Amino acid sequence: MRKASALSRLVASGIAAGVLLAGCGQPPETPAPPPGQASGPAAGAPAAAGPGAAGGVAGRYISPGTDPESLTPGSVIHNPVSGRDEVVVPDMRHTALLIGDSQSEPLDGWPRLGLAAVGYKVHFCGLGGTGFVASNGKTGNYIEALERGDWKLPYGVPALVVIQGGGNDAARGATDAQIVANAERLISALKQRYPGTKLAMIGTLARGANHGGGRRTQVDALLGALAARHGLPFVGVGDWLTKYNLAKNLADAVHMDSAGRRTLGGLLGDRLRKLNLQL
Repeated sequence: MRKASALSRLVASGIAAGVLLAGCGQPPETPAPPPGQASGPAAGAPAAAGPGAAGGVAGRYISPGTDPESLTPGSVIHNPVSGRDEVVVPDMRHTALLIGDSQSEPLDGWPRLGLAAVGYKVHFCGLGGTGFVASNGKTGNYIEALERGDWKLPYGVPALVVIQGGGNDAARGATDAQIVANAERLISALKQRYPGTKLAMIGTLARGANHGGGRRTQVDALLGALAARHGLPFVGVGDWLTKYNLAKNLADAVHMDSAGRRTLGGLLGDRLRKLNLQL
């Protein structure tokens, strides 16, 4: 891919003259693992694509036309087009933006491992306990968190955008209509912010309809139908615990142990290649 000039990248990212640099944001805390998971990244976990997506201190203006790659990773800048602050992430041409829940949050979460297996660095936006409708008390659901800045999208153009989730929505009784409405809003916002960037979805990990998958499997199918209407690549995982005999690797009711995360990451990587989503 031909490297765009610094000015072209600046314009393409919607950052006009008078970009606001908010200084180096606070480094992210290591995500708290779900119950039963070991803390810290496991061997083979993908490297983080830069400092945290949230935070930042009072900023200063920098000169118009400043090369975006000269900005400090973790710096927060204001995008006047979207009206939101965004975080500077290095090497965006090789980075996937992953929006998700506690399945994706750990550094060795299986969605991250799957993306790393097909060549991507990963920049994560999201938090455990959240979803398309579900919030966790301090962080809103996906679209609310994006709109009010609970977490910040990366500045620049990612190589791929992936939305994962649905488990917390299933657990908290979100209706089909609520899930679809908020997912539609999120997809629209991401397409508007990153026009031309490929967008994909990963569904809700479960046991399968005939093996106790219940509402989680239903939400996985619902998200698959939504993705199909938008023409988006979709990885359905609503029967993977049964299909690949992985229930034995559950650390609790819904989260995997480290071996299960590695296995799921490999399976996801294979599926992403079949969908031609490798870097």
